[in-house]
Amino acid sequence: MRVFVAGASGAVGRRLVPKLIERGHDVVATGRRPEKLDGLRALGAEAVVMDGLDPASVGEAVAVAEPEVVIHQMTALAGMSDLRHFDAGFARTNELRTRGLDHLLAAADAVGVRRIVAQSYTGWPNERAGGPVKTERDPLDPDPPKHQRRSIEAIAYLERAMTSAAPIQGIALRYGSLYGPGTSMSEEYASLIRARKLPVVGGGTGIWSFVHVDDAAAAAVVAAEGGPAGVYNIVDDEPARVSEWLPYLAECLGARPPRHVPAWIARFAIGDVGVSMMTRVRGASNAKAKAELGWEPAWRTWRDGFVSGRDDLSMRTAA
Repeated sequence: MRVFVAGASGAVGRRLVPKLIERGHDVVATGRRPEKLDGLRALGAEAVVMDGLDPASVGEAVAVAEPEVVIHQMTALAGMSDLRHFDAGFARTNELRTRGLDHLLAAADAVGVRRIVAQSYTGWPNERAGGPVKTERDPLDPDPPKHQRRSIEAIAYLERAMTSAAPIQGIALRYGSLYGPGTSMSEEYASLIRARKLPVVGGGTGIWSFVHVDDAAAAAVVAAEGGPAGVYNIVDDEPARVSEWLPYLAECLGARPPRHVPAWIARFAIGDVGVSMMTRVRGASNAKAKAELGWEPAWRTWRDGFVSGRDDLSMRTAA
């Protein structure tokens, strides 16, 4: 099968391309900058430059590739750490999830692509009321923090587009908080934890669902190869409170335990979005992905994955 991976130079894309090739697929991989192409070729893919926000660039790349399946992994999240201005930091990613997706869908339709898989997200987009763990049937947050509204609107747009893409089969994969090589958790977050700049806020009652970057990539392979159209949570088996996972990750990194900061003080530094993520967000269930896609995480719990991450070079960067 010929697979077109948009955004292949990102954290998930770099793990996804080799997995697709191992499964016998021909892969056309895109990067926004020419200097990214040699790395993609080294993974075994055909590599092309593409600007996901330029309809002509997208249309030409997809037309030349003539894929059967398109995978949308385009984001712009490197260095995203300013939670006070969350939507501003997500601005380009939000465009890629809306206009960029529109360009891919139009190009895919023009060449007869039969399936498109797109990266979505679960965790902070979930409704912050009711039970601690949400399924795909639960609504997105109807009243998010002010500086997170545009980002949730972009996710809602992507998921509506994917579920109404017929005759193309659309699958949206809601990744949990990614960790592993090349991710923010293993780089920016690890540095903050070592410097004791990532505290437990309030009671640390926010519930996070994690997924190792290799498991996220494996889910994209499964979705590309089959399964019903729809929206799927791609997370491990153990949603966890911040008060559990943050001290554990600090221990895995050989760092001192995180500080504890009252929510009203933390709000000055990380804003309402940051306080919400540390105290109010909800986790996600992976039952649907297991039952309908046949996907299973290799890292069933972040506890094992974080321990493994101690050996990654990306988890041993200096504070």
